[in-house]
Amino acid sequence: MAERFLMNERDAMMLSPLQLAYVGDSVWEILVRTRLIAQRKNVKHMHRECVDAVNAGAQARFAQVLLPLFSETEMSVFLRGRNAHPHHPSPRHQDRGDYAEATGFEAVMGFLYLTGQDDRVRRLEDAIWTEREGPRSEEG
Repeated sequence: MAERFLMNERDAMMLSPLQLAYVGDSVWEILVRTRLIAQRKNVKHMHRECVDAVNAGAQARFAQVLLPLFSETEMSVFLRGRNAHPHHPSPRHQDRGDYAEATGFEAVMGFLYLTGQDDRVRRLEDAIWTEREGPRSEEG
Protein backbone atom coordinates (compact mmCIF):
# COMPACT_ATOMS: atom_id res chain seq x y z
CA MET A 1 0.00 0.00 0.00
CA ALA A 2 1.25 3.50 -0.79
CA GLU A 3 2.47 5.76 1.97
CA ARG A 4 -0.27 8.05 3.28
CA PHE A 5 -0.11 11.71 2.31
CA LEU A 6 -0.20 14.01 5.36
CA MET A 7 -0.16 17.78 5.68
CA ASN A 8 0.45 20.15 8.55
CA GLU A 9 -2.57 22.16 9.73
CA ARG A 10 -1.35 25.41 8.16
CA ASP A 11 -1.04 23.81 4.72
CA ALA A 12 -4.38 22.03 5.09
CA MET A 13 -6.04 25.36 5.92
CA MET A 14 -4.71 26.68 2.61
CA LEU A 15 -6.83 24.16 0.70
CA SER A 16 -10.26 25.29 -0.39
CA PRO A 17 -13.09 24.04 1.81
CA LEU A 18 -14.45 22.18 -1.20
CA GLN A 19 -11.14 20.32 -1.56
CA LEU A 20 -11.31 19.37 2.12
CA ALA A 21 -14.93 18.25 1.67
CA TYR A 22 -13.94 16.21 -1.40
CA VAL A 23 -11.57 14.15 0.77
CA GLY A 24 -13.88 14.18 3.78
CA ASP A 25 -16.75 12.66 1.83
CA SER A 26 -14.60 9.63 1.06
CA VAL A 27 -13.29 9.46 4.64
CA TRP A 28 -16.82 9.42 6.04
CA GLU A 29 -18.01 6.81 3.56
CA ILE A 30 -15.13 4.43 4.35
CA LEU A 31 -15.77 4.86 8.09
CA VAL A 32 -19.45 3.99 7.61
CA ARG A 33 -18.69 1.04 5.34
CA THR A 34 -16.06 -0.29 7.76
CA ARG A 35 -18.52 -0.06 10.66
CA LEU A 36 -21.13 -1.93 8.62
CA ILE A 37 -18.69 -4.67 7.61
CA ALA A 38 -17.83 -5.18 11.28
CA GLN A 39 -21.53 -5.83 11.95
CA ARG A 40 -21.43 -8.76 9.50
CA LYS A 41 -24.55 -7.73 7.60
CA ASN A 42 -25.37 -8.76 4.04
CA VAL A 43 -24.32 -6.42 1.23
CA LYS A 44 -27.83 -5.29 0.34
CA HIS A 45 -28.51 -4.29 3.95
CA MET A 46 -25.10 -2.59 4.25
CA HIS A 47 -25.72 -0.61 1.08
CA ARG A 48 -29.06 0.68 2.38
CA GLU A 49 -27.57 1.70 5.72
CA CYS A 50 -24.59 3.33 4.00
CA VAL A 51 -26.86 5.40 1.76
CA ASP A 52 -28.81 6.43 4.89
CA ALA A 53 -25.62 7.69 6.60
CA VAL A 54 -23.75 9.14 3.63
CA ASN A 55 -26.10 11.80 2.29
CA ALA A 56 -26.53 15.50 2.88
CA GLY A 57 -29.48 15.17 5.26
CA ALA A 58 -27.74 12.67 7.52
CA GLN A 59 -24.45 14.54 7.44
CA ALA A 60 -26.24 17.79 8.33
CA ARG A 61 -27.76 16.06 11.38
CA PHE A 62 -24.36 14.63 12.31
CA ALA A 63 -22.84 18.11 12.06
CA GLN A 64 -25.39 19.36 14.60
CA VAL A 65 -24.33 16.60 17.00
CA LEU A 66 -20.67 17.54 16.60
CA LEU A 67 -20.88 21.34 16.71
CA PRO A 68 -20.61 21.52 20.53
CA LEU A 69 -17.57 19.22 20.39
CA PHE A 70 -15.61 21.10 17.73
CA SER A 71 -12.38 22.83 18.61
CA GLU A 72 -11.87 26.39 17.44
CA THR A 73 -9.96 25.15 14.38
CA GLU A 74 -12.58 22.54 13.54
CA MET A 75 -15.34 25.15 13.85
CA SER A 76 -13.41 27.42 11.48
CA VAL A 77 -13.08 24.60 8.94
CA PHE A 78 -16.77 23.72 9.35
CA LEU A 79 -17.89 27.30 8.76
CA ARG A 80 -15.64 27.64 5.71
CA GLY A 81 -17.13 24.44 4.29
CA ARG A 82 -20.70 25.37 5.14
CA ASN A 83 -20.30 28.78 3.51
CA ALA A 84 -18.50 27.52 0.40
CA HIS A 85 -20.43 27.88 -2.81
CA PRO A 86 -19.93 24.94 -5.17
CA HIS A 87 -20.31 25.75 -8.83
CA HIS A 88 -23.06 23.18 -9.21
CA PRO A 89 -26.56 22.83 -7.79
CA SER A 90 -27.14 20.67 -4.74
CA PRO A 91 -27.92 17.06 -5.66
CA ARG A 92 -31.50 16.12 -6.46
CA HIS A 93 -33.72 15.46 -3.47
CA GLN A 94 -31.30 17.27 -1.11
CA ASP A 95 -32.19 20.42 0.79
CA ARG A 96 -29.81 23.30 0.00
CA GLY A 97 -29.29 24.04 3.71
CA ASP A 98 -28.54 20.39 4.47
CA TYR A 99 -26.11 20.32 1.57
CA ALA A 100 -24.24 23.33 3.00
CA GLU A 101 -24.10 21.78 6.49
CA ALA A 102 -22.96 18.46 5.00
CA THR A 103 -20.17 20.24 3.11
CA GLY A 104 -18.99 21.72 6.41
CA PHE A 105 -19.10 18.28 8.04
CA GLU A 106 -17.13 16.75 5.16
CA ALA A 107 -14.58 19.59 5.26
CA VAL A 108 -13.86 18.84 8.92
CA MET A 109 -13.47 15.13 8.20
CA GLY A 110 -11.14 15.89 5.31
CA PHE A 111 -9.08 18.35 7.36
CA LEU A 112 -8.65 15.89 10.24
CA TYR A 113 -7.76 13.04 7.90
CA LEU A 114 -5.23 15.06 5.90
CA THR A 115 -3.56 16.28 9.08
CA GLY A 116 -3.30 12.76 10.50
CA GLN A 117 -5.72 13.33 13.38
CA ASP A 118 -7.17 9.83 13.18
CA ASP A 119 -7.89 9.61 16.91
CA ARG A 120 -9.97 12.78 16.68
CA VAL A 121 -11.87 11.42 13.68
CA ARG A 122 -12.68 8.27 15.68
CA ARG A 123 -13.85 10.28 18.71
CA LEU A 124 -16.17 12.37 16.53
CA GLU A 125 -17.41 9.26 14.74
CA ASP A 126 -18.14 7.60 18.08
CA ALA A 127 -20.08 10.68 19.22
CA ILE A 128 -22.23 10.44 16.09
CA TRP A 129 -23.04 6.76 16.52
CA THR A 130 -23.65 7.15 20.25
CA GLU A 131 -26.16 9.92 19.50
CA ARG A 132 -27.73 8.00 16.61
CA GLU A 133 -28.11 4.74 18.52
CA GLY A 134 -29.17 6.42 21.76
CA PRO A 135 -28.06 5.51 25.25
CA ARG A 136 -27.79 1.82 25.93
CA SER A 137 -29.79 0.56 28.86
CA GLU A 138 -28.34 -2.18 30.98
CA GLU A 139 -30.36 -5.36 31.04
CA GLY A 140 -30.76 -6.93 34.41
